Amino acid sequence: MTLPKGQRIIAAVAAANLLVASADAKLDFVKDVKPVLEMNCVACHNEKHADENGNYRMDNKADAFKPKKGKERISPGHPDDSKVYTALLLPLTEDKHMPPKDRPQLAPKEINTIKTWIAQGAEWPENITLTNVMKVDFVRDVQPILEKGGPLNESDIAILRGWLDQGAPWPENIKLGGGKKGGKEMTLVEEIRKKVMQVSTEQTAADMKPYTNTIAGTTVNYAMVPIPAGEFMMGSPESEPKSSADEHPQHKVKIEPFWMEQREVTWNEYELWMYPDENKPKNTSGTTNYTSESADAVTRPTKPYVEMSFGMGKDGYPAISMTQHAANKYCEWLSAKTGHFYRLPTEAEWEYACRAGTTTAYSFGDDASKLGEYAWFGDNSDLKYQKVGKKKPNPWNLFDMHGNVAEWCLDQYDPDYYKQFANTVTTEPWNVAKKPYPHAVRGGSWDADADRLRSAARTNSSPAWKMQDPQLPKSIWYLTDAQFVGFRIIRPLKVPPAEEMLKYWNSSVEKE
Repeated sequence: MTLPKGQRIIAAVAAANLLVASADAKLDFVKDVKPVLEMNCVACHNEKHADENGNYRMDNKADAFKPKKGKERISPGHPDDSKVYTALLLPLTEDKHMPPKDRPQLAPKEINTIKTWIAQGAEWPENITLTNVMKVDFVRDVQPILEKGGPLNESDIAILRGWLDQGAPWPENIKLGGGKKGGKEMTLVEEIRKKVMQVSTEQTAADMKPYTNTIAGTTVNYAMVPIPAGEFMMGSPESEPKSSADEHPQHKVKIEPFWMEQREVTWNEYELWMYPDENKPKNTSGTTNYTSESADAVTRPTKPYVEMSFGMGKDGYPAISMTQHAANKYCEWLSAKTGHFYRLPTEAEWEYACRAGTTTAYSFGDDASKLGEYAWFGDNSDLKYQKVGKKKPNPWNLFDMHGNVAEWCLDQYDPDYYKQFANTVTTEPWNVAKKPYPHAVRGGSWDADADRLRSAARTNSSPAWKMQDPQLPKSIWYLTDAQFVGFRIIRPLKVPPAEEMLKYWNSSVEKE
């Protein structure tokens, strides 16, 4: 008899975890306790975040056992007198409950491990320090991988390995989607597309007008500019000063009409998706903007461990340091929220919009001395990004296409990608991603030299953009070392089939 897929996975996991210590067995700190503390506590209670979390550190024995105002945080032999244990038992609604309600909660088995460890004397070998380890969440991290199926990339494998190492928890009420490609995600995308087809009324290029949309339930708005269909020479001529080999050869590309966001996505927009509990839609009576329950079903990021603007400002400033995966999921959420289909641009669409009918190095000409009128870059940015839309726009009324923050595109970056198009005319090229790195980034940024802001200049993402991320595996949502990367959205006139929408929003690589 062949077991169903889900039961086969459970059986395999069970076979790998037959030896489970009983509640009465003596716990081993390294094997039993250390993983629980590292996955649930150390992310916040470490040297870096001690000041904002009650000055309490749990990454080393000396600090972990320090009492607070005479009260024991860990009282060996007495779990009921130990705040580290009792805080786990408080109602989620109480501020002192640990972990905070917006973080993954401890499983009963993990809580019992903490209780038993303290009851057994809270032994902690002197030479052991703790590090932050990402707690794998089944619904957020594992379920999409199992529903997607193979082949798996290295990040998928690392997540599944971490899940197994953490005991392979599988919530009782969770069943894998099936029956069609994409599983539960495909069902959601089909629901979003159905609403898009009902709400979006434009049929031809003549119907395309500039518009400003206010996100339902908020005062936050964004402006979209129509970009006409046309042909252009993509890449740079070899005679262009500072041009790079990855911009050659120039080749003709046909582009279909689309709208592009007039300015880069701001924190005002992006944080509506990042922090859903803090941005619940208010009474939307009187608004014509669409809102949908399916928006709440779109996967959202975990709460960041650091303040993601890095002190450079938020109100009116571009959102930064998100992965390409995060930018894609924001597009999916906004599509569900508004009833318009949004996605990232391809490299071809981005360069076409940036050039705005020009053939020069920049959309304003070849004279780099004029760049300061149109862009924030290394020479004038004061070493930080600036509010969007403060410089001159390009000929199609798009701001900050040169500089401020570099912008994600859909494409896998390939320095030799253009070679296949020599002496041809191609339509809407998209180098679909098949691996987490590198992806294409365009436009240059506030810390870049002038030549990196040229219309044809290409940049590629790198694992080094997450170098300081303390999580293992590293976050699929945030870049700790890329404060120069943001994005803007486009809306094609032609709404694609649901299968293509799924591909755009996942960019063929769900985990980075």
